[in-house]
Amino acid sequence: MHAGRAVEAVWRIESARIVSALARYTGDFALAEDVAQEALAEALVSWERDGTPDNPAGWLLATARRRAIDAFRRRAALEKRLPLLAPPEAAAEESWDPDRIDDDVLALIFTACHPVLAPEARVALTLRAVGGLTSEEIARAFLVPVATLQARITRAKKTIVAARVAFALPAADQRRERLGTVLSVLYVVFTEGATATSGPDLLRPDLAREAIRLARMLVALLPDEPEVHGLLALCELTAARFPARTGPDGEPILLEEQDRRLWDRSAIRRGTAALDRASALGRGLGPYGLQAAIAACHDAAPSVPGTDWERIVLLYEALGRVAPSPIVSLNQAVAVSMAYGPERALTMVDGLTGLSGSHLLPAVRGELLIRLGRRAEARAELERAAALCRNDRERAVLLRKLSPP
Repeated sequence: MHAGRAVEAVWRIESARIVSALARYTGDFALAEDVAQEALAEALVSWERDGTPDNPAGWLLATARRRAIDAFRRRAALEKRLPLLAPPEAAAEESWDPDRIDDDVLALIFTACHPVLAPEARVALTLRAVGGLTSEEIARAFLVPVATLQARITRAKKTIVAARVAFALPAADQRRERLGTVLSVLYVVFTEGATATSGPDLLRPDLAREAIRLARMLVALLPDEPEVHGLLALCELTAARFPARTGPDGEPILLEEQDRRLWDRSAIRRGTAALDRASALGRGLGPYGLQAAIAACHDAAPSVPGTDWERIVLLYEALGRVAPSPIVSLNQAVAVSMAYGPERALTMVDGLTGLSGSHLLPAVRGELLIRLGRRAEARAELERAAALCRNDRERAVLLRKLSPP
């Protein structure tokens, strides 16, 4: 494997564990993230020259630890800090045990979600450190320039240092204060895995699996929080359809064309159980629980025509009241089109604002216009959607719809 692809693959899978282990090791979140990035840069050169090491994650961790020691030397604090650190040789020999540092990953999430940071900075920093997303991917997710996103991350790390934020799991009451941001971060990581914002692949299962793993950890940590169960349910029920969403060559398969026999029934059972637990806590479903209930309707249906679209419309109405957003309204319009016809849905879509940079609005509008027989207008909308879409696989689907019937 080419060194660049090997480094990217390892980082996608192990970034959260590497950065969290470094944060525990140094006691300095910002330094941990910086030296991890330096280790990545060194790996690009070293692995190209010497080949990928047998334990690539351990190699990155050991290299970053040596960089951390160098940083402490540069700070002229060697006599105070170096004795607290294991020598570089021991770091290189330490076995890589992902299970041992699960608590470190949770501590990393809650540290990055500290209330001293602005909400958008918490999400951006956690996506970078925990999710392993690049600045470009996060910027696209937030619809902001890359330079703005990078400056946001830099300011966040400086704020953590200035505020002397400790790298540790917060007390129970503080965990709940930060829970909303933690859940939103995991949700964005999962959605990036479920539909990549750009690139050659529709799915990024590594990110989706990481979000599910972290959601399970949060359930164990906060078992009385219904929205934690709701997020886990949403992720499981959505990921259950992954095996049928792409063909042998990675091409997307639309919902109506999917072989539902390929859906992961174990994931559906796990997601349904998590949704039941969220409901059993007796505080009503929040935004993630409501989305999970929508996903459960799809997973339980024998076909697209056999789906309970009227129930999905009602669930989207409830979701729009507790967590209004243009995306929720757009999805509700799609459900309305299935339950009550495309003309009513088109009226809803035409009234939407706030999605000017997204391909989703013209894509939905184009589909509705096709169903109404207005093919010339539909073609213009689908061409606009294809021009805005940054995912190669999604763009191909849009371009296929432009072909004559």
